[in-house]
Amino acid sequence: MASEATMVKVGDREVRVSSASRILWAGPGITKLDLAHYLVAVGGPFVEANGNRPISLQRFPDGVDGEQFFSKNPPKGTPDYVRSVSVTYPSGRTHPQLVIDEPAAAVWAAQMNTVVFHPWASLASDVDDPDQLRIDLDPQPGTDFGDAITAAVALRAVLEEAGLTAFVKTSGNRGLHVFAPIVPTHEFLEVRHAVIAAARELERRMPDAVTTNWWKEERGERIFVDYNQANRDRTMAGAYSPRALPNAAVSCPVSWEELGSTDPASHTILTVPTRLATTGDPWAGMAADPGRIDTLLEWWDRDVAAGLGELPFPPDFPKMPGEPPRVQPSRAKH
Repeated sequence: MASEATMVKVGDREVRVSSASRILWAGPGITKLDLAHYLVAVGGPFVEANGNRPISLQRFPDGVDGEQFFSKNPPKGTPDYVRSVSVTYPSGRTHPQLVIDEPAAAVWAAQMNTVVFHPWASLASDVDDPDQLRIDLDPQPGTDFGDAITAAVALRAVLEEAGLTAFVKTSGNRGLHVFAPIVPTHEFLEVRHAVIAAARELERRMPDAVTTNWWKEERGERIFVDYNQANRDRTMAGAYSPRALPNAAVSCPVSWEELGSTDPASHTILTVPTRLATTGDPWAGMAADPGRIDTLLEWWDRDVAAGLGELPFPPDFPKMPGEPPRVQPSRAKH
């Protein structure tokens, strides 16, 4: 029955999972309890990738085909082993946001019907200065995952020239996420500028294959380098986070060596625990040797001097200094 509750052992803790048999993914028949067991199985790598960060929870009370909402601040009844940290949003408003420090906290989030985990690019100990540079490679109509792979390999070379070590994961769908650990000495806007500099350099090298155009009508059949994911309070699905997709896909770290042959649809809640047990975590120790974004910021200054300035921000952001008009180009021309 949907009302049944089960205690799930997570390390030294036991977490109560109510409505354990509730179906979250109808196609493969994956239940809420299955999700909890998945998070136990991947708990170590999951916390290494997403822990000690402000995190948003994308919750689906009636399964991934039903309504959803985002939860950021601690709800009533949050256990004492789940903490929060104060963050400042682009609006200037300050509010506590959840932090996951151990696998039991992730299982507790699953108890609340969390499917997708969205961690910030900064640590809870320094929420204003990202320790990760993140770039989302988003295939546009007419392109596919193979095109994203080509762009990711070229982006890796660009970041290497800038002194950064890149890591890659599937988005869980058609795209790729490229991360680089960085020393947390620059705030979000500066890291955004570093991302734009890398994106523009990639665009110069592959003008027919990638684009930094924010407006969809200008992107064409190219991979969009989504620089706006580098903004404060803009997040993407974390490593090993499930996605709200019919096959229960996972945003899965992969090695650069296997990237060319990987199938994002094959990395699911049902397969990733075995994959981790047999091949290990490609992102293990990722934060051990962070780089600096100084070279990328020099590229940004070079491009600004050449007349390439700020790019559009997301529509929910306040108007930012130097930002071009927020109007669709076709309408502006009209």
